[in-house]
Amino acid sequence: MAFTRATGKHRRPSRAARVGANVAGIATLSAAGVVAGVAAPAFAASSPEEAPRMQDTGLTQAVVLSDHVADSVDEQAQMQRGVAEQDAATQKAEAAAKEQAALVKKRADEAKRKAEAERAEKERAAREAERKRLNTFVMPIAGSYVSTQYHASSGLWSSGSHTGVDFHAGEGTTVQAVGAGTVVEAGNGGAYGNNIVIKHNDGTYTQYGHLSSISVSVGQTVTPGQQIGLSGSTGNVTGPHLHFEARTAPTYGSDIDPVAYLRSHGVDI
Repeated sequence: MAFTRATGKHRRPSRAARVGANVAGIATLSAAGVVAGVAAPAFAASSPEEAPRMQDTGLTQAVVLSDHVADSVDEQAQMQRGVAEQDAATQKAEAAAKEQAALVKKRADEAKRKAEAERAEKERAAREAERKRLNTFVMPIAGSYVSTQYHASSGLWSSGSHTGVDFHAGEGTTVQAVGAGTVVEAGNGGAYGNNIVIKHNDGTYTQYGHLSSISVSVGQTVTPGQQIGLSGSTGNVTGPHLHFEARTAPTYGSDIDPVAYLRSHGVDI
């Protein structure tokens, strides 16, 4: 009668089965020699006690040795698989770490480029704002108005006509530079009394006369709206005000229309 075994996962035969298989295999290969030599005394024994024990025979020793070798091979194979799996896991972890480091570096580089671009834009905007500020012109006295026009006729002026305009101002009113530039004169100007002359960045000049005090010196740079002195009544005047001139040169006689000059520089007057 044939016996069948249920199908399923194949497993390594048990030690006993392997021993039996090894005995059968070796017995088949050595039937005329080792097996015959071992079997004869077994059949000749008169009692079970006299029969040689299986483990005491050379055949059994060979089977046990073969099984030990098989176990060693299995253990080595398992160790090799474990090492291979560990190496694969290590390589995978290293690859993931490199990928993460590359991503972090990419993000850091992008953030750095963005920060540099923003800083460059802020610097550009600041330079542009400063350029506009320095090219901006303002009134010499904030909120004032022209009380005497340019080229007005009167015996008060040696030339017979007014070489600038007069801005209404009481004694001690703040006088400011109309635009950025460098002070080229600051002191007594004869009929102009205490006066200041400024050379502007576009090569033109402005003059401020009859001041009660001066707060800048020759060689000093000024910005639009910076206080340079206080209005007064020094020099040839009949009362406190600011005499303002626009010129093409620092000296008397190079005057141009002050109102047109200020309007050409964006001043609403």
